[in-house]
Amino acid sequence: MPALKFAQLRYLALILLVWLTIFTLTRSALLLSHLGEADLGLSELARVYATGLGYDLGFVVYAALPLAFYLLLCPRRIWLQPWHRGLLHGVVAVSLFAMLFTAVAEWLFWDEFGVRFNFIAVDYLVYSDEVLNNILESYPIYPLLAALAVMAAVAAMLLRSATDAALKAPLLSWRNRAWAVAGIVLAACISSLLLDQDFPRGADGNAYQRELASNGPYQFFAAFRNNELDYPQFYATLDQEQIAQQLRAELSEPNARFIGSEPMDIRRLIDNPGLAQRRNVILVTIESLSAKYLGSFGDTRGLTPNLDRLSQQSLFFTHCYATGTRTDRGLEAISLSMPPTPGRSIVKRIGRESGFASLGQQFQALGYDSAFVYGGRGYFDNMSAFFGGNGYRVVDQSNVNEHDIHFKNAWGMADEDLYAETLRLADADHAAGKPFYLQLMTTSNHRPYTYPSGRIDIPSGYGREGAVKYTDHAIGQFLEQARHKPWFANTLFVFVADHTAGSAGTEDLPVANYHIPLFIYAPAFIQPGEHAGLTSQIDLAPTLLGLLNVDYTSTFFGRNVLRADAAPGRALIGNYQHLGLFDGHDLAILSPHQSMRRHEDALGLSHESSVTASDPLVKRDISYYQSASYDFSHHLLGWQQTHATGTERLATTAQTKDRDHAF
Repeated sequence: MPALKFAQLRYLALILLVWLTIFTLTRSALLLSHLGEADLGLSELARVYATGLGYDLGFVVYAALPLAFYLLLCPRRIWLQPWHRGLLHGVVAVSLFAMLFTAVAEWLFWDEFGVRFNFIAVDYLVYSDEVLNNILESYPIYPLLAALAVMAAVAAMLLRSATDAALKAPLLSWRNRAWAVAGIVLAACISSLLLDQDFPRGADGNAYQRELASNGPYQFFAAFRNNELDYPQFYATLDQEQIAQQLRAELSEPNARFIGSEPMDIRRLIDNPGLAQRRNVILVTIESLSAKYLGSFGDTRGLTPNLDRLSQQSLFFTHCYATGTRTDRGLEAISLSMPPTPGRSIVKRIGRESGFASLGQQFQALGYDSAFVYGGRGYFDNMSAFFGGNGYRVVDQSNVNEHDIHFKNAWGMADEDLYAETLRLADADHAAGKPFYLQLMTTSNHRPYTYPSGRIDIPSGYGREGAVKYTDHAIGQFLEQARHKPWFANTLFVFVADHTAGSAGTEDLPVANYHIPLFIYAPAFIQPGEHAGLTSQIDLAPTLLGLLNVDYTSTFFGRNVLRADAAPGRALIGNYQHLGLFDGHDLAILSPHQSMRRHEDALGLSHESSVTASDPLVKRDISYYQSASYDFSHHLLGWQQTHATGTERLATTAQTKDRDHAF
């Protein structure tokens, strides 16, 4: 091209060509790591690389703007200075280091999550302290950085002659510089109009193909920009009256009476039979515990002997599914009984994360000490603000005496220390004559997979298998210690995962990768057995309150799955962008741009087809997510309004129950 005979454009083109080369090599490396799952024929391979080049160009046009402006506005007298040419040689080396670092970061992120940079990477940037410490504990980061620096220096030396040639070329005139600036700005504008997160890579088909066709840095900034998605703007909708009828049919139970005045208001009085049981509750949310790791689900490595034994001693839910892929989604589902609305979870919607009719609020209204007990620091994922604003007192690592913490890593104290603190809290409440609801969040089953030495036969830091086995060991030790407590016989223990260890797959929402264990253990009053019905995380709160015969005013989207007359189960699953409903056989998926799809035989061959809102499963899918987004944005899920409306009616119901019981 004639324009490339000029120094500024030739130097800029050299930098951009290096970036594009590294992007292409990164894409190729990621492809080789999942070649089988990507299922690429020649046409698909060509499309992946062609689409990927489009995203690569779209990113470099933006990323190069500051450098381009500098090069084109730099005065001739400065350009010709020897020190300035040395500086531009240094820019080549720094640019190479930055791109190599990005490529390695993409590889590590892909290895962990099976996708390019996305919403998770944005969150990791926000909570940089924990993430940085996690990286330092998980990888030989300093030798790696040194190796990248050496590689960048060597590559810069190899490019030195080409860089010199570019810098010694004729300079553009000021008039042509103005045209060049206008051209670069125009290219950036065209890129913003032609590209977004889903176009041209698409929103359906093989997920690995779609991720390979992406550009990691582009997806990172797109996710940062779109951290909340307005449901009516991006997703398929139906008439509100139609949605209201559909959702009320979904949530109707013989013991439920809707009391909301608006059609979309799901508030209802739940009249559970019998007198309320004033039992203590300890609900343990376990980090990243996929069902596939348990011997109870067929694993043969012997990683979970305590949980496998517990499956024979508890009410064991064999078909329970997490709502999302992150801890905040699991906490949202368990405490609020909410589907995973698009964008960031309610837990992290700063300024709008409090005041909900949570499970903690329900227990607190019954006179319980309702506490959230976290092994890490509560500012992570905005947990302290969320739980503190929704009826819980927060106990985290900062509340525990240092001499009571025997081991900690980047994410927090070891599970055994968390359980020891839980025992102290329960002892204190029991001594004060106060029932307790303690909701725990563990941290040990997380990279860097480190834990106290000598506990299990797998050395600390050797990978996920050791972390799972230590997690199981700590649970066994906790229950053994609890059995000797005076409050044990009157306590109900719940063990559930926040999400699975990995949710990547060839589909947007691979159902099998959302399968988690759920145990309810109370040998004094819960009969052991298996519940094989399809269960969602959002069903846990109403099921738990049903077991305790608690009457309450509900804003929960879940149902008591243990009722003899319970409707067939369904699971709500999603990520920050795709929203699914699984009915036990088929899966409906809602995606941005009003996309609607159905996967037949979702746990088997999973044949995908595009459908319309008239599809019954898709209609159910829309009803949950459209209603959840509407109710959240219109403040129909608040505790104060719900509690004030339902208290008088529940009091009347309680009086009637007491009278009937007396007779």
